[in-house]
Amino acid sequence: MKLGVRAHDFGRLPVEELAARIAAHGLESVQLAPAKAIAGLDTDVGRINPGFAAGVRDAFGRHGIRIAVLGCYINLGDPDAARLRPELDRFKTYLRFARDFGCALVGTETGSLNADFSRHPDNGGEEAFQIVLGHVRELVREAERFGVFVGIEAVERYVISSPRRLRRLIDEVGSPNLRVIYDPVNLLSAANCGQEAEIVEEAQALLGDRIGIVHAKDYAVSGGVFRELPAGRGGLDYRRILRWIKARRPDLDVLLENTEPATVAGTVSFLRSAYRDA
Repeated sequence: MKLGVRAHDFGRLPVEELAARIAAHGLESVQLAPAKAIAGLDTDVGRINPGFAAGVRDAFGRHGIRIAVLGCYINLGDPDAARLRPELDRFKTYLRFARDFGCALVGTETGSLNADFSRHPDNGGEEAFQIVLGHVRELVREAERFGVFVGIEAVERYVISSPRRLRRLIDEVGSPNLRVIYDPVNLLSAANCGQEAEIVEEAQALLGDRIGIVHAKDYAVSGGVFRELPAGRGGLDYRRILRWIKARRPDLDVLLENTEPATVAGTVSFLRSAYRDA
């Protein structure tokens, strides 16, 4: 199993130091959101170019780390087209220079009808779906131009919230340049976690051929409150997920979430052990 981490979970550091710290934990790949992870880069607007991207790629490469996915998380559900336009253009910049980072996938969630990404009662409706569909089609057309991929991550409270809704998006976009970032915990909530097994099985059945990255974290529910935790610290049945990866997609990068340098060793140990036993 190829294990990695979100780079910014190690803090905001000079790129060489960041790569060295990640490599010291035996990890081999990252999800990189440059403005969140690289010290001195206060904004990515106007700063991403081939030279910068190649320098970042080479710095990680010197420590045996691949950039598996670029994170450029924007609110694709925002109904205010003028407000969203700069964010779409920023995402396109990442698509344009992804290959210079040594990467082929740029990822985002789909967001909400609320500009602050908060839950909206109509996120599950048809109008919201059509807003997101139009924006994803635009981004995928750009990805096709540069031979790279858009990665969409479903989140229970957002517009694309379930395996079925994400499968519909894939089918309606109709392009091989659309991929899935699979985070099982993001599909769950306090209301539906009792159906965890069915939701995970459905996700793997409907989306398995399009999954490009897996995110690994965990969850617990206490007093009706859903909390996210490092993998192995909660109730998620990792056997089901890791058996599927081992049998069907051993090529996938599995990227840790909700961890930090102080806890990453335990999380890595848990996942490697669980994978051996899967």
